Amino acid sequence: MNPAEIASWVSDAAKAFSAATDLDQLKSARLAHLGDKAPISLASRSLGTLAPEEKASAGKSIGDAKAAINAELAKATERLEAERDAKVLAEEVVDITLPVQRRHRGGLHPITIIKNEISDWFIEQGYSVEEGPELESGWLNFDALNIPADHPARTMQDTFFIEPLESGMVLRTQTSPVQIRSMLTKQPPIYVISPGRTFRADELDATHSPVFHQVEGLVIDKDISMAHLKGTLDNFARHMFGENVTTRLRPSFFPFTEPSAEVDIYFNNRWIEWGGCGMVNPKVLATCGIDTSIYSGFAFGMGLERTLMVRHGITDMHDIVEGDLRFTRQFGMGL
Repeated sequence: MNPAEIASWVSDAAKAFSAATDLDQLKSARLAHLGDKAPISLASRSLGTLAPEEKASAGKSIGDAKAAINAELAKATERLEAERDAKVLAEEVVDITLPVQRRHRGGLHPITIIKNEISDWFIEQGYSVEEGPELESGWLNFDALNIPADHPARTMQDTFFIEPLESGMVLRTQTSPVQIRSMLTKQPPIYVISPGRTFRADELDATHSPVFHQVEGLVIDKDISMAHLKGTLDNFARHMFGENVTTRLRPSFFPFTEPSAEVDIYFNNRWIEWGGCGMVNPKVLATCGIDTSIYSGFAFGMGLERTLMVRHGITDMHDIVEGDLRFTRQFGMGL
């Protein structure tokens, strides 16, 4: 236990502490040079075996050496803790100048998004967008559209009638009353679409809902023919379903159009019924005060839910009406 040996313990400890690159390495170095099995700790425990006259000087030398080693340890600890803190600050820095979005942004429902898309497209074609009340008179919803009093659509099975029944008010079963309002208030030529919410006494299931949405189109002008109707529907279908979509018209019957047809599209390798259409019945034009010797027109109507379901492969109406954000967010914000 000579002074040179004690000095080497201090020197070795200082070198080990200086060489440590992180606090874990420093901990290992501390145990090696200040732990129970370190040379200076063993020397301190052996002081009891020395002669009394040697204990004082040896004890002072060991105490001074231990103090020096602890001082080197403190310096190394301060250095490595400063380096650790600087690294944490650099890696975990938060830019408080950036805005923080803590809540999900609101967005439009897919039905509203597709309604706006359709409206924008028809506006580009020169049409105007017309809206009307959802609580409608029976005359506008039925009589003006050449739907007689004994027509099945007037029964309680299909229509929501408003009490008292003598009021003659119903929840509109289609947006066609908006077409009647347009013909009563506008002079031809008339190019309008009428998107909106409609109501029928259906049960909610995979393909039906008592509350649903339509878009109807109306054109009244000179020399309008089925060819104009077919061309309009072809362009509309290509916009909604892609350039490769094919349309066809199947003969059908509607009281307010004559001739009438169902509109089918060939999409995803199958024919799908999309909506109804036809030339506006002259009785409807006459009811609205339009001279049928000068003007003719066509009308068409499609369900927005059906359009959305076909275009995006949706198989269950519940997904559209139940408001699950996991469903609606996949269509984007639509703002």
